[in-house]
Amino acid sequence: MNTPPLTRRDFLRRSGMGMAMLGLGDAMAGAKPHHAPKAKRVIHFFLNGGPSHVDTFDPKPALERFAGKPVPSHRLTERKTGAAFPSPFKFQRYGQSGIEVSELFAKTAAHIDDIAVIRSMQAQVPNHEPSLMLMNCGDSIQARPSLGAWLTYGLGSANENLPGFIAMCPGGMPIKSAENWQAAFLPGAYQGTYVDSKHEQVDRLIENIRSPHADSRVQNRQLDLLRRINEAHRRERSDPRLEARIQSFELAYRMQMEASDAFDVSREPQHIRDMYGEGVHARQTLIARRLLERGVRMVQLWHGAGQPWDNHDNIETNHRKLSAEIDQPIAALIADLKQRGMLEDTLILWGGEFGRTPTVEMSGAKSKLGRDHNHYGFSVWMAGGGIKGGTVHGSTDEFGFAAQENPTSVHDLHATILHLMGINHEELTYRYAGRDFRLTDVYGDVITPVVA
Repeated sequence: MNTPPLTRRDFLRRSGMGMAMLGLGDAMAGAKPHHAPKAKRVIHFFLNGGPSHVDTFDPKPALERFAGKPVPSHRLTERKTGAAFPSPFKFQRYGQSGIEVSELFAKTAAHIDDIAVIRSMQAQVPNHEPSLMLMNCGDSIQARPSLGAWLTYGLGSANENLPGFIAMCPGGMPIKSAENWQAAFLPGAYQGTYVDSKHEQVDRLIENIRSPHADSRVQNRQLDLLRRINEAHRRERSDPRLEARIQSFELAYRMQMEASDAFDVSREPQHIRDMYGEGVHARQTLIARRLLERGVRMVQLWHGAGQPWDNHDNIETNHRKLSAEIDQPIAALIADLKQRGMLEDTLILWGGEFGRTPTVEMSGAKSKLGRDHNHYGFSVWMAGGGIKGGTVHGSTDEFGFAAQENPTSVHDLHATILHLMGINHEELTYRYAGRDFRLTDVYGDVITPVVA
């Protein structure tokens, strides 16, 4: 009788390795970079809701002069806004570069000479959902793979016992939920793995990380049986989701030991935990560092479910509270990576889906002491792998309403991130529905002034 050729899984299984020793297969092996990378991994602090650039990294003294008066550069806003609203926070210069940063991020600002601030970012619309999709997936309308999915598709995972892309968000998912880290038409193995980081115990952080019913030997046999059933099912059907499902079972098995170690911050020395501080954001940032040093390609840290930075009212109180939760952890991460020799090849990205208006939001004729959404101009910053620290790229107008000098699109930002990771954004493509797709669609230029 004719014996069908062995698949990679069959070969490894019959060699005595079994399902437990399998990697994610060729799908997760990745390809060689297009050029020498400056960074190996990415950590993205996502301040969902839209932090105010004029209260954080883009000082606007003109708002003081026009306080209570109409702003000449006023743009159409989603809601009614009124007169110029000066920042209630003090700015000062930091580092040798002398870049001005708000008191809200004074601890982060101590590392400003490692940071490149982009003050001329632009989104497409002043709405959360499409702007989240644009920032995360490169398209505000169509379902497209996320940045993390593209990175793991292009480069693979450096640790077969952990996901290549992890998204942590305490207390539930942000708006658009898993679409923010979706694989879309890429194989499902590249989708981000969600972790609710409000939990402290590993068994709560990662559901079903341990089986209460079977030891590793029994699980190995169960997975082997499951593989045979799935392979028989796949021979009769063509469904890429099945391959992703098989890979997820394999990964879940292998994660039991590695993940238990990576997510357990009690293994860190006390002085390191003290450096990051207290609270869920300190803990998830420290976990992120532990994941990155174990080979996870990208970690995205969300600032809670919903839109916590969407401060349409009382921005002074709300922005002060929110920044206090992450300023120390971000500064600690930079210092920690630097002392471990990891900052030089770890790319840090900070920002939200858009900025906020320099004018005050109104409720009828009454000021709400908050700011509306602003997609015309806002700030993000990058630090670490391949970044020219102590630099500012672009600017908004004198009031902070719109990008003026060197307007920078999200496609430009994505092209730059891929470039730093060794990928030519025009060459990383995936054929789907009869055409080649890429993260940056048909746009994007590397922001060379911020590249070292």
